[in-house]
Amino acid sequence: MSKIPREKTRGPGKRPGKVGRAGSEAPPAALDITHGAMPSREVILRFIADHPQKASKREIAKAFGLRGDTRVELKHLLRDLEQEGMLQKTRKSLIRPGALPPVTVLDITTRDKDGELIGRPAEWPDDQGVAPAVAIRQSSPAGRQGKGKAPVAGMGDRVLAKIFPAADRGGPSYTARIIKVLDKRRGASMGVFRAAPGGAGRLLPIERRGEEMVIDPEYTGGAKDGDLVEVEIARLGRFGLPRAKILSVVGSVGSEKAISMIAIHAQGIPHVFPQAVIDEAEAAKPASMSHREDWRDVPLITIDPADAKDHDDAVYSETDSSPDNADGVIVTVAIADVSYYVRPKSQLDREALKRGNSVYFPDRVVPMLPERISNDLCSLREGVDRPALAVRMVFSKEGRKIGHTFHRIMMKSAVKLSYQQAQAAIDGKPDDKTGPMLEPILKPLWNAYAVMTRGRERRQPLELDMPERKILLKSDGTVDRVFVPPRLDAHKLIEEMMIQANVSAAETLEKKKQVLIYRVHDGPTLAKQEILREFLATLGISLAKGGNMRANNFNGILAKADGTPHQTMVNEMVLRSQSQAIYSPENIGHFGLNLMKYAHFTSPIRRYADLIVHRALVGSLGFGEGGITPEEEAALDDIAAEISTFERRAMAAERETVDRLIAHHLAGRVGEEFEGRVSGVTKSGLFVALPEYGADGFIPISTLGSDYFIYDEAHQALSGERTGLGYRLGDTVTVKLAEAIPLAGALRFEMVSEGRAMPTAVRSFHKSGRRDNMQARKKAGTRPPRGRR
Repeated sequence: MSKIPREKTRGPGKRPGKVGRAGSEAPPAALDITHGAMPSREVILRFIADHPQKASKREIAKAFGLRGDTRVELKHLLRDLEQEGMLQKTRKSLIRPGALPPVTVLDITTRDKDGELIGRPAEWPDDQGVAPAVAIRQSSPAGRQGKGKAPVAGMGDRVLAKIFPAADRGGPSYTARIIKVLDKRRGASMGVFRAAPGGAGRLLPIERRGEEMVIDPEYTGGAKDGDLVEVEIARLGRFGLPRAKILSVVGSVGSEKAISMIAIHAQGIPHVFPQAVIDEAEAAKPASMSHREDWRDVPLITIDPADAKDHDDAVYSETDSSPDNADGVIVTVAIADVSYYVRPKSQLDREALKRGNSVYFPDRVVPMLPERISNDLCSLREGVDRPALAVRMVFSKEGRKIGHTFHRIMMKSAVKLSYQQAQAAIDGKPDDKTGPMLEPILKPLWNAYAVMTRGRERRQPLELDMPERKILLKSDGTVDRVFVPPRLDAHKLIEEMMIQANVSAAETLEKKKQVLIYRVHDGPTLAKQEILREFLATLGISLAKGGNMRANNFNGILAKADGTPHQTMVNEMVLRSQSQAIYSPENIGHFGLNLMKYAHFTSPIRRYADLIVHRALVGSLGFGEGGITPEEEAALDDIAAEISTFERRAMAAERETVDRLIAHHLAGRVGEEFEGRVSGVTKSGLFVALPEYGADGFIPISTLGSDYFIYDEAHQALSGERTGLGYRLGDTVTVKLAEAIPLAGALRFEMVSEGRAMPTAVRSFHKSGRRDNMQARKKAGTRPPRGRR
């Protein structure tokens, strides 16, 4: 864990000190402007491009000596540049679209002709072309002497780096100084073993850029043809393919275990606990009553999925007896006290931070913590004493939270229920377990949920209707079916109680002036708003202009589309317009939930962010052992960046596994026709979703037909210039499966349905679009291919 020294002047509630500025590393360029005078648009854009680390409104004003009215003028100019798409607003600063932020996660992928390491951003939008190259500086720059040895990285590593525009415009666009190595490359690779005569074999890579290898007979490790294996390079020669040795056989490529292992390997997810971590977990003893209140008589219950192995939250509710809060309710949420067992700088802590979160696959979990902690000591098991942090929240009958208190407790879960069990009891079908719990526990919980729903309806969070599909596997690990599980009130009840507990945690820590990691969600950028606005206009739906959008503005759009043929399409476009939620020590609120203060508190077994919040509560409230340390407080910027990256890594692995499973499931049905829906429109073709399977495939534009198709971003359409027929986002179409590549999780379709007549606005777009396209081709010296003119 990297450490950032605190500023000497830091007082209570102040942010921890940042990494020192690199003025000597990236000297300011001379700008032709009088100090104190308003700079031109061109000068502002040049300054932001050359000084990304100083690109906030405040820093720009400071750099040019702007005061009073000129600062207001600067504000208006920056807003205009944003609306024109010339600038993009990030969490801390302004950047040129397509530019890298001052601190970026990089993957080191290659070397230049001089042998210097070259990295590229770990995440880069597909619609922005090739990710920019970044030259990695390994030596300590001026100003770092005496501050400790700089981290050293190598090929294949993932690093957190400080980014600077390159002075030499002939090379990579940026240079970088490594702040921290996030993940070291492992020596093993993965691929599919193909047997060859004589007992030898070949390794087929699972990655598109992977290299085929030879496996000698003595190194096959008992692998069978088609097995997914992990190998290490045994010998590299000057000529021919590299030779490898099989380290382990994961299993058949057709099994879910093997397919999830592909994603684990491809995303670099740690999945084997070091022995030191296991030993530390096994040595842990049950928590004592020190600094704890005895709540074992409070009938807290757990409500989880039927197959849940760990239970980290429990709930209880009762009517408020205070005469000042008639018809109000008291809701108690208890969360497993992971901070008692996982202490800062311990082996468990280091491994948990390295993982960032648990990763969930259809039939496999890669946990953040060993089972001794997650499934035993910290699992709120029925009838067993367990340590917890609890928050007791008081709500008025209108659903307003009027107070809350935190407690470190010892509890004993009264009963373990599944969502379906609890819901069935409320719906009049109790079983032997829920029957005795119905009146004293379940009905008060549902009454509290009704009260809290009034508050939620007044708050109006973003209400997207995007059904979540689940995959049911057969005993051999292959796909049985894909289905959409019902969304029960029991799910919503737990969700709302967890949200309010998270809000309470953030409020308490702010009141204590304790630094913490927030869960933040920025509003949609002006550029994304404009794309959505243009699209909605084609459906006759208006979206107000302006930067002060709120979640309820989008809810109004969703309500207008509800029940129309465009409902799914509008929900998808609204979702695409949203920013991605991240972790940050700086609070900008949560746009989607429409909350000003929000921090993850309720899942410390599976999310490191929640563990940090637990430690902050323990420390600031004087709850005894396991509080946050000064070193952690100073490193929150780095920790937030890391766990945000690890969360996206987990999401990518989960998504890739589902794609591979579905591609394997459909591999034997090439040539069959399917009913689908256009889920994406790009310049190069159409993405088509198969709702029955939760899968997406691609149709290249070159296979759509002999017409010349033009891409219209505003209407999210591809339409033929000659015929006026085309395809729009959300269209229901019939497609034929042309190819399935299970290892890549890729499906390719051919269009069967005829295009439909495009609206007049789309057809009129062709004239300007075709003219601009032909002018661009003429300037470049190229012409459309024969048959598509």
